[in-house]
Amino acid sequence: MLAFNIGFLEISWVDIIDILLVSFLLYHLYKLMKGSVAVKIFGGILALYFIYLIVKSAQMELLTVILGQFMGVGVIAALILFQPEIRKFLLLIGRTTSLNKENIFKNFVLWKRKEQQKSLNITAIIEAAKSLGSTNTGALIVFSKESPLRFYAESGDELDAIISKRLLISIFNKYSPLHDGAVIIYNGKILAARCILPVSEKDDLSANFGLRHRAALGMSDTTDTLILIVSEETGQISVARNGELFHNLSPQELRKNINTYLFEEEITTKTEIIAKKELSQPAELK
Repeated sequence: MLAFNIGFLEISWVDIIDILLVSFLLYHLYKLMKGSVAVKIFGGILALYFIYLIVKSAQMELLTVILGQFMGVGVIAALILFQPEIRKFLLLIGRTTSLNKENIFKNFVLWKRKEQQKSLNITAIIEAAKSLGSTNTGALIVFSKESPLRFYAESGDELDAIISKRLLISIFNKYSPLHDGAVIIYNGKILAARCILPVSEKDDLSANFGLRHRAALGMSDTTDTLILIVSEETGQISVARNGELFHNLSPQELRKNINTYLFEEEITTKTEIIAKKELSQPAELK
């Protein structure tokens, strides 16, 4: 298992794999924390740890005891301070693992979801967004295809209403009691309104974006959703997904983003089937 020697160090293949895996984890942790307050907190913890090593080597007993007590609860403190980042990291693992893809009822679930998504009145949503944008009326709409987002839906008022342009305009009307918050759309219906969303802590976001955009980014970071934003200041339409913001979209681009989000798994599956068929064909038929 020995790979090579560096002076007195014996490097094995297990050590190389270990280093590569740690590098991979650190890289993804950096990506999750990049642009957020967590990077500064992490830097502060590292600085404090280096100070602890210095005072310990200098045999400053009082400071060593104080900092040592702090380091002793470092794991618990890290869990509290980095709770959003840890949550996003676990979500990332959950999305990429094969456990959620090898479901016995996968075909049934996909068929049911496909029927539900096709019943979604996308045109009414786009027309409502255009009308709201033309009057500089702010709006925040969450599309979910995986779950009803009960935790966030229960923070607002549950509606379970059929989607229509007039209803969406009425909800986000400045004088409506439901306008302050987000609408959650699931299973082809408006599940709830006036919902509270988590706010992103990214500090590299442009000052032109307000609380709605930050809430959309925060929601897209923690859940597999697509969030539509209509700016109250400019009337421009944006969408957020996977922590990224796509700004100033046209109605055609908005429709494309919604369709891509709702039906991307179906499109991917069809592409894989076609590719497998092409590979299985004899060479003379190609």
